[in-house]
Amino acid sequence: MIWPIEFVIMLLVVICGIAAISVKDLLGASVLFGAYSFMMCLLWAIMGAVDVAFTEASVGAGVSTVFFVAAVFRTTRRTKD
Repeated sequence: MIWPIEFVIMLLVVICGIAAISVKDLLGASVLFGAYSFMMCLLWAIMGAVDVAFTEASVGAGVSTVFFVAAVFRTTRRTKD
């Protein structure tokens, strides 16, 4: 009954994953990785695995994204590409 919602979320997961590995900007890749993790959290919740969804939300979309963004802001660029 809710398979269209699952399909849309799965499509967004694939789009975010491909965009995260193909974007050149590190900050953009970090944000896209956070969006990917959040979409995976929604997908796990729809499938009924609430404990896995909670872990994905807290670790994947929360802590990892904050660490990635903080690491990007602590680095400097050598060239002006």
